[in-house]
Amino acid sequence: MLGLGKNKTYIHPAEAAKLIASLPSDVIPQTFISFPVKNQVSIFSYLDFLLQKQIIDGISKEKASNILNELPSDDRFDFYSNLQGIDLSSHLELLSEKNKNEAFDFLGYPKDSIAREVDTNFADIKVGMTIAEANEHLRNNHTDTEAANYIYVTDDNGRLVDDIPVRRLVLNDPAKKIESILDGYHVSLNISDSKETAIDKFKEYDRTVLPVLNNDNVLIGVITVDDMLDIMEQENTKDIQKFGGLEALDYPYVNTSFLTLIKKRAGWLIILFLSEMLTATAMGFFDAEISKAVVLALFVPLIISSGGNSGSQAATLIIRAMAIKELALKDWWFVMRREVFSGLMLGCMLGTIGFIRIALWQNFHWFNYGEYWPLIALTIFFSLIGIVMWGTLSGSMVPMILKRLGFDPAASSAPFVATLVDVTGLVIYFSIAAVILKGTLL
Repeated sequence: MLGLGKNKTYIHPAEAAKLIASLPSDVIPQTFISFPVKNQVSIFSYLDFLLQKQIIDGISKEKASNILNELPSDDRFDFYSNLQGIDLSSHLELLSEKNKNEAFDFLGYPKDSIAREVDTNFADIKVGMTIAEANEHLRNNHTDTEAANYIYVTDDNGRLVDDIPVRRLVLNDPAKKIESILDGYHVSLNISDSKETAIDKFKEYDRTVLPVLNNDNVLIGVITVDDMLDIMEQENTKDIQKFGGLEALDYPYVNTSFLTLIKKRAGWLIILFLSEMLTATAMGFFDAEISKAVVLALFVPLIISSGGNSGSQAATLIIRAMAIKELALKDWWFVMRREVFSGLMLGCMLGTIGFIRIALWQNFHWFNYGEYWPLIALTIFFSLIGIVMWGTLSGSMVPMILKRLGFDPAASSAPFVATLVDVTGLVIYFSIAAVILKGTLL
């Protein structure tokens, strides 16, 4: 909490960060350092990267060095992981030798690994201590952090032996040995584990903090559930953006420059536009049928939108189910069968509505489809069944195919699936029309 003014009005660091973010850019660095020195680090952690860098570059090297060295290690790694080239090199020079070596170590791991999220400020005790000695050691050597809910027991080589909740130290006889209150069971992460693996373990074991070990079982840090929630938010945001038919933004929307925003959106739009041009090609292929039965063209928007919508629905369901581990690639046959039957049922429903619509318009003389209107209604009926079935099948299988090929399933965006179904849907529509209306309108 921050104390401001004579009356000591207290505000949370997150609120102070929001205040700073709302200010004109030219006054942000000076406003930041006007806060008490002891509060600057906590406020800094709540700012987004662009504001953090603006502040570090806008204040003296001495103050910048103090802030970066005092940051929790996970926040420090997060800041440095966003720097590149000469920026990274120059900002690394602001760190102490110990923190610089840690940064070099952790930045060497892939971006998807948990290494860059590790907090090295953890509380550990030795297995040979008594509870009283352990408590004394913790008071003298560790600070109160969110990672201190669990205390880690290590041997003389730093290897993890067990973890114990703080309550076990409080509720047991101070004279007892630490080894007597161990249960011999702990859950841990390896430094090379992916963020996805870490999220799964937090969910599976319902923990608030997990230790991170290297390949020699040496405890090198911890990760908290708060860090995982932030990661999940970032990953979900990226997936939603990809599914909407654009490249994932590197920074929040409000902090992304106009030209960057255009660049992120233009690529997919151009690809989708070029793909949609195939729709015109498909219609040109059936130009003879359309010229003989112009009425068929009236239903093109209805037909292709139904296929695209059903495909988008299926893609959304399957991508989400894969993301939360409800489905795996081995379930493809189960998914295919379910979506084919779903498409059949949904297509019959829409086809029936389309058939009734044509019948009502004809019989109430709202539109004259001609003497062959029953055949036109049947064309719409069977076309909707075929196209909706194809839409649900495409929407469900494309994400699984991409996953199998090693791509992000979220890349099978709703617009992409809709475009695919649009083009193929026209072929289905006019092929069915050619069969049903042969010898009449065609």
